[in-house]
This record gives sequence, C-alpha cells and structure tokens, in this order.
Amino acid sequence: MSLLEGKVAIVTGGGSGFGRAMSQLYAEEGAKVIVSDIVEDKGNETADMIMQNKGEAFFVKADVSVPEECENLVKQAVAKFGKLDLAFNNAGIGGASAPIGSYPVDAWDKVIKINLSSVFYGMRYQIPEMLKNGGGVIVNMASILGQVGFAGSCGYVAAKHGVIGLTKNVALEYGKHGIRANAVGPGFVETHLTHDLTNDKACYDYLVSKHPMGRLGKVEEIVDLVLWLSSDRASFCNGAYYPVDGGYLAK
Repeated sequence: MSLLEGKVAIVTGGGSGFGRAMSQLYAEEGAKVIVSDIVEDKGNETADMIMQNKGEAFFVKADVSVPEECENLVKQAVAKFGKLDLAFNNAGIGGASAPIGSYPVDAWDKVIKINLSSVFYGMRYQIPEMLKNGGGVIVNMASILGQVGFAGSCGYVAAKHGVIGLTKNVALEYGKHGIRANAVGPGFVETHLTHDLTNDKACYDYLVSKHPMGRLGKVEEIVDLVLWLSSDRASFCNGAYYPVDGGYLAK
C-alpha cells in the first residue's frame, strides 16, 4: 500500500523546484494533491504532469502572502476532495541582498510576507480543517538559514528563523489533537533560486565550499525527507527542525 493512500495534500509553490517535485511524489504515494502557485501556467503544468501519470490533482492560483487567498485555497481543497490531511508550506523567495543598514524596507516587507506570514496564514486555515479529521500533518519549508545567519540576507534569515518558531508552536498547541508539524532545513540546493548563481563562478564556488560534502544538494534529497515526515512512519516526530545540508551546520 502507498504511504499516503487516501490522503489529501496542499502544496504551495507547487509550480517548480521543491513544490513540483513534492506534488509529484505525494501523488505517486497515493495522495490527492492541490497544487498552488502564483504562476498559473507553471502550477497547471505540475497538475497536468500528475494527471498524465494517473494521479489526482488540480491547480489553485494563490498568492500566499494574502490571507484571504490562503483561506480560499483550503476551501477549494475541501470542496474538491472533501477534507485536508497534509500541507507542505513551501512557497518562498530569496529576496534582496544588502546589509541591514541599507536593506530596502519594501524588500524586507515582501520577504517577510511571502516567506513567513504566508506560513502563518496557511496554517491558520489548514489547522481547523485538519481538526475536523481528527488530525493531520504539516511540513514547513525552512532552511539552514533558519539556524544561522548569512550576510546580506537579513529578510530571508529572519523569516526562516520565524518559520521554525511557528512550527514548534503548532506542536505545542495541537499535538494532543493529532496534528504534527515539522520544519525541513535544506542547505543550498540546485533549484531555480540558485540557478542564476551558476553564472557567477566565484559565488557558486563559495556556496559549494560551505558544504563539507563539496557540492550543493539535489531536490530529490530534500523531498524524500518531506515525504517521510508526511507519512505515518514519522508518527512521533513533532515540532522538530530537520536539516538536510551536506554538513553545512557542522562547521
């Protein structure tokens, strides 16, 4: 039997990168998937890929930095599939690069809204539906930068630290009600967010040097952990942060 047979899952940022890979993996393991993204053609493409592979999925366009759109996303999921069991709150951006003393205020606001407030908004509406089922599972996308700083990225670092804090609170508040929440912290991974860095060899080599394994991570190395945390095999894992970082935090 598949790990997630009969489950209903929301994936934000499902049009590319981790979100697309996770949407496909959830579907392969038997879940019905609501793919969400702000980029409509990419999100629809992910849903179509799943359906072409005989999975069940549909796309809902949502700007996760807007609470009403997060609420609508959950409503659409329940209207389509009748319930909500899983959520992978993954949508995010890298944001501007500048020291705190010159960091653009509008860039700060944007990163916090998309990378942190969106996770709160998502869980704010996901949790009540999960409670109706007697429980559910949430996996929030954090980062190694949820544990350490990174010069020039104060918005991103602050947001990802906040995601871990929110995740811990869910465990404290809802663990006894059957809801588990965990956060995953990838190191630097080969995705669209790091793709542009490959054109700057010095920057790319610097990022590689931060990982004792001598390379960046791969998307599949991250989503396999998300799948495990989403399944009953991780039934006693709650309120934790799981780095997948090639040894980055060991330095």
